[in-house]
Amino acid sequence: MSAETDITTAAQAANDPRILAFGRLLGAANRLEYILGRSLEEQSGLSHSLFELLLVVGRAGGDGIAVRDIAQERVLTSGGATRLVQRGSERGYIRRRTSTGDRRVQIIELTPLGEEVLVAASIRHAENVQRFLLDVLGAEQADAFADSVRTLSRNAGRFLPTMP
Repeated sequence: MSAETDITTAAQAANDPRILAFGRLLGAANRLEYILGRSLEEQSGLSHSLFELLLVVGRAGGDGIAVRDIAQERVLTSGGATRLVQRGSERGYIRRRTSTGDRRVQIIELTPLGEEVLVAASIRHAENVQRFLLDVLGAEQADAFADSVRTLSRNAGRFLPTMP
């Protein structure tokens, strides 16, 4: 029987293990995003999207990262990435410079304040991730979960279009 013919009623659709697995993944992600994002903002003043921007820029290292690469990494349009970069710049967390290789490209780097805020926020965020995710799963499950999520993310990334 093909996957298409497995589902013929609303009850079958609602109880299909594939659909349930994805729904549970989304539900857990949404709940954790709410809990951890709210804690992050209360404890550091950073929205989760701004925190993620600082992480992406921090991962890029001293060479910085182009706005288009931020857009692709965060699955944002170029306009969305530009607005996010603008918010980070207005708060003094990042700075822009023109690429030496292509003057049309803006390179984003952390400022000393941005690094300081990112480190402080990451300490608190890591504690919350430990509490609400890793401690709940236990060490063995947490390692398997991290590996599985990495695999899913890499695979999904292969199918993403270049963000406009």
